[in-house]
Amino acid sequence: MSVIKAENIKLVYGAGTSFEKTALDDVSFEIEKGEFVGIIGHTGSGKSTLVQLLNGLLKPTEGKIYLNGKDIWENPKKIRNVRFKVGMVFQYPEYQLFEETVYKDIAFGPKNMGLEDDEIDEKVRQAAVFTGIREDQLDCSPFELSGGEKRRAAIAGVIAMDPEVLILDEPTAGLDPLGREALLSKIADYHKVRKNTVILVSHSMEDIARISDRILVMSKGKRIMLDTAQNVFSKGDELEKTGLRVPQITRIMMLLKEKGVNVDTSVLTVEKGFHEIMNILSQK
Repeated sequence: MSVIKAENIKLVYGAGTSFEKTALDDVSFEIEKGEFVGIIGHTGSGKSTLVQLLNGLLKPTEGKIYLNGKDIWENPKKIRNVRFKVGMVFQYPEYQLFEETVYKDIAFGPKNMGLEDDEIDEKVRQAAVFTGIREDQLDCSPFELSGGEKRRAAIAGVIAMDPEVLILDEPTAGLDPLGREALLSKIADYHKVRKNTVILVSHSMEDIARISDRILVMSKGKRIMLDTAQNVFSKGDELEKTGLRVPQITRIMMLLKEKGVNVDTSVLTVEKGFHEIMNILSQK
């Protein structure tokens, strides 16, 4: 059974006014338990609006969102419980840090869930391990951390609630290449160990291609594709019409193919591209 299901979702801002704008239009899809799904689309395609609908921060104008087969807006008074089960990490989450210590910041969510102190402590320390926060940093002020460490501490605060679905909206925005790589590795490790559903919104085709089981492509508020990374990026021309592109290594492989080099154009990562080229060179 799917953990998340969107059924004919439509969201209209400023309905009935001169500022009326349709942000999402007739979007439907299902995400299975344990999947890692990437969401891509140009700026204004509806990505961030969509993920805010999935955890009840926004309510659809039309259509329904289901969590484990149940309409999340069936009882609006209990929508807060949905947000514990579908955890959301926004862009630049470090701006949401506010407690005296890193420990207290990570513990904020579990405390609001009404958990006992022992269970809170266990979840805080587990979340710190998942995100690479050292034990000696837990007693520090979050504002003493580096930019990348602040980002990981903020993500740990959501992970500590142990959500069934973890949504990350551009979690690597503003990080340098090393910081981005470290954070993505931690997210991938978390998914591998916890086997929770993860939804990642990103502008980086390389990041999405490398770690996603399936990719949802959005354009102008509509769903364009939902398929495996290889199938999505095999449709480079169609992606380019929506303002997107295939990963750079895939583009290189396509260019080599056009030049008569017998390479695999379904390569999506630099590592696989390197091995592909080395195999060809070794045959000469």
